[in-house]
Amino acid sequence: MITFFKNIDKQIFISVYLRICIFLVLILLVFSSSAQQNYRTNKTRILFLLDASGSMYARMDKDTRINVAKKLLSKIIDSLENAKGVELALRVYGHTSPPNRKDCSDTRLEVAFKKDNHAEIQKRIASITPKGTTLIAHSLQESANDFPKEPNVRNVIILITDGIEECAGDPCAVSEALQSQGIILKPFIIGLGTTDAFQKAFECVGRYYDANTEESFNNVLNIVVSQALNNTTAQVNLLDIYSRPTESNVNMSFYDMDSKQLMYNYMHTINERGNPDTIQLDPLYKYKMVVHTIPQVVKEDIVVTPGKHTIIGVDGAQGELMVKVEGITNYNELKFIVKQPGQNKTLHVQLANTKEKYLIGKYDLEVLTLPRFLYPNVSIDQSKLTTIQLPQPGKLTVTCQVQEFYADVYQIIRGEMIWVCKLPVENRRHFLVIQPGDYKLIYRAKGSTRSNNSFVREFKVTSGQATNITLN
Repeated sequence: MITFFKNIDKQIFISVYLRICIFLVLILLVFSSSAQQNYRTNKTRILFLLDASGSMYARMDKDTRINVAKKLLSKIIDSLENAKGVELALRVYGHTSPPNRKDCSDTRLEVAFKKDNHAEIQKRIASITPKGTTLIAHSLQESANDFPKEPNVRNVIILITDGIEECAGDPCAVSEALQSQGIILKPFIIGLGTTDAFQKAFECVGRYYDANTEESFNNVLNIVVSQALNNTTAQVNLLDIYSRPTESNVNMSFYDMDSKQLMYNYMHTINERGNPDTIQLDPLYKYKMVVHTIPQVVKEDIVVTPGKHTIIGVDGAQGELMVKVEGITNYNELKFIVKQPGQNKTLHVQLANTKEKYLIGKYDLEVLTLPRFLYPNVSIDQSKLTTIQLPQPGKLTVTCQVQEFYADVYQIIRGEMIWVCKLPVENRRHFLVIQPGDYKLIYRAKGSTRSNNSFVREFKVTSGQATNITLN
């Protein structure tokens, strides 16, 4: 090996070595760029919204609600100190004005979102003294400004309260508006020492949890934070007519029902065990799923249970459709329009001699031949190929030797003239790929000023053959 290198020109060796190094660096840059392009930010911001109204001095087990809340909130914040991609903030209400003032603007962001602010939040929590009233709607509204404007971030509010709205606000309307605008996800509400009526008042605001003891408060707080941070699993069963999950290989789009934002796209897959493959969904959203079959299938109000594998079933039975042209076709990408019966909207435009899947049912077809073919109520059946057979077209050549003509082509069906097309008057030669049948050509010289100078030429078009007509 040493002898080999000694026999190589030193400059050539250095040149080759440098090129190899450059090549390896470029490869690393490409992979790094690709990884960055495929990486989607998955940051979560959690705003703790703490009730510090006077009622928080009420007892919970052997202590007050506010002291239990301080202790458990400080503990959970401590556990999140090393959590990746998580930022925290603290807003408090009812803590700066005495209860006799009923101050409905008594809410303040005590610690803003930033890195490594856990100790600051804990210190501020320890200093909170309950005083005033309960203003939930206004606090939620102000919370919208607490979250930095940044795309692809999950903004979560965890509200800890022991009372319902005491000001003129509507917490349900505010929460719904913030969700629909995509500012926050559905809030978590932890109700301390509450009743059934209390719970009912908060069902429209967000996900409600009861915590009437310190132990249940601790458990609920951990559950809520876990849900705020973790995805869960689901599978989509595209069911055939026998309710078996056999359909697959179609894209599924998941939208947030509140903000209408597109959250996920998954190409449906049957795994190696013959089951629909598992996908990851964020349990903080309520979803609308669009399965991009033809026509598409829509399922709304999908709720994913945190920590539980959720099965989503939809009817997706499909069959195949093809319009086939006999013999050697002369068409250049012949297409046909597919519609649902009784509807004018085009469902799909498909190429002839290709297969396409459709949901089972009836469809109207319009084949864009010359003249056009209409096939109403074509049936698509489960796992079967429906084939519409078209005859091979012929070729028609119309030549105007001396002058230009106004000319129209008609097909003759049971003695009736059906208009097919108009020949452009400025052209002296016309080439048409046309279906076999009996036809008439009605024409008049462009320069003629009398209608009785109109002429008729009858002709027949045969599959795979050429027909030539000369106009004098």
